Amino acid sequence: MQTLSDNSTAAPKAAPNLFDAKKIYYNLLPDQLEQQTLQLGQGRLSEEGALCVNTGKFTGRSPKDKFIVKDAITTSAVDWGNVNIPISTEVFNRLYDKVIAYLADKEIWIRDVSAAAYPEYNLKIQVINETPWANLFCYNLFIDHSLKTPATDSSHQAKWQIIQAPGFLADPSTDGTRQANFTIINFTKRIVLIGGTAYTGEIKKGIFSVLNFLLPHDHKVLSMHCSANEGQKGDVALFFGLSGTGKTTLSAAPDRALIGDDEHGWAEHAIFNFEGGCYAKCINLSPEKEPEIAAAIKKGTLLENVSFYPGENRINYADASITENTRAAYPLSYIKNAKHPSFGNLPSNIFFLTCDAFGVLPPISKLTRGQAMYHFVSGYTAKVAGTEVGIKEPQTVFSACFGHVFLPLHPTEYAELLGRNLQKHPQINVWLINTGWSGGAYGTGKRIDLKYTRAMVLAALNNQLEDVPYIPHDVFGVLKPQYCPGVPSDILNPRAAWPDKAAYDQQANKLASLFIENFKLYEQKASASTRAGGPKIIR
Repeated sequence: MQTLSDNSTAAPKAAPNLFDAKKIYYNLLPDQLEQQTLQLGQGRLSEEGALCVNTGKFTGRSPKDKFIVKDAITTSAVDWGNVNIPISTEVFNRLYDKVIAYLADKEIWIRDVSAAAYPEYNLKIQVINETPWANLFCYNLFIDHSLKTPATDSSHQAKWQIIQAPGFLADPSTDGTRQANFTIINFTKRIVLIGGTAYTGEIKKGIFSVLNFLLPHDHKVLSMHCSANEGQKGDVALFFGLSGTGKTTLSAAPDRALIGDDEHGWAEHAIFNFEGGCYAKCINLSPEKEPEIAAAIKKGTLLENVSFYPGENRINYADASITENTRAAYPLSYIKNAKHPSFGNLPSNIFFLTCDAFGVLPPISKLTRGQAMYHFVSGYTAKVAGTEVGIKEPQTVFSACFGHVFLPLHPTEYAELLGRNLQKHPQINVWLINTGWSGGAYGTGKRIDLKYTRAMVLAALNNQLEDVPYIPHDVFGVLKPQYCPGVPSDILNPRAAWPDKAAYDQQANKLASLFIENFKLYEQKASASTRAGGPKIIR
């Protein structure tokens, strides 16, 4: 195995860890990690100075290979099924011992970090990586504690440990996994064990899943897959939405401070970011469309699975030959208007973003508490024809709480926490924003102009929709404002925008029936308020 030269900075083996590794590098700075990556031949620099690496076989998460140890803590608490797959303590212990033995003759990189910016819920973590660039990812994405040394860092005392060994391959026939790669969360031993995959998103989402259990289950704090920003008067807005709904675009505003772009908690008195950085998609990246991300790609940023123009160090962001899931990992400090520390007041406005390719939902509507809980559990958007092979007409996508694959608890538990918070703070506005089609479904209608969507979001943020008249939608019951500054009134009423009203009614009933069918998964455990927030088919 290729090793680093002796002049590399390494911590003594007295560093706080459980390993007897060949050599341990403890809390190195980004420049050192970058140089080690280049020296080992594991990456190259872009013309902007970003470190570019390839994650190998896996360029995305592997949800079917994510497990939770089923034990006294999790047996009755976790929502077991296709999302949360159980694995025994015996299987975990066997794999853990094998991974530790595997790392014993390796050089490893250890970093002390934490997650959750709000002091009361800050979770101290120790990360063990097999490569220096994965350790750089942890420096960028977590809240950093790396300015301490092993001799002075007695205060860290990590409560959780992440062990990432991409070079270790499990044997499914004897190790109890589905295939050679795995991510296992053990809540009793407080370990996230990752093997067989170098995709760093498994590290990020592993801790997100941990917090999605600990905060709601132990503290009744709502954990959320959303972005958050703050206005100049301290007003906070949350943006929920699945891929393609415009969450990143609409939450990025030059006159509002970014609290975070992906994962947050809702405490008694604050909204707080879980992370210390961003893990942004960069396929087809351009400074015109996403200036914040483009500006953040510089020295210190880690780029995953991007391609270069032949013979150049210039990145071809349109090249998806490796994967469409190309990523940039950089610290929040690289965002010009990022807030530090990354927490703020309770939200004034909450936006649920959906790309409705059926052309049914209003471009903006106000939700009651029950409707907010229902749409939160539903987590709806749509795929359109041409985006994937075999899709001939719009297809619904439902992901509970806008991030079902990361929820260890039953989705209704998160919805009930949302409902409790809204009941306690009735001044909070919840909006459903349709960034999809109007005047017809995909193929016949027209996608709602981004300038109108921005105008509607801005009007909501500026309290310009407080005193306008509202009309309930016939099928979904959501309240449609009849006036919005900068938006033509005919756009605000989706049925009026369709030339064929009967066709609209039929389409609305069709979409409602899909919502109702999906909600059957949660109906038994949902509260009466949540159940009452759903659509009603009009005969």
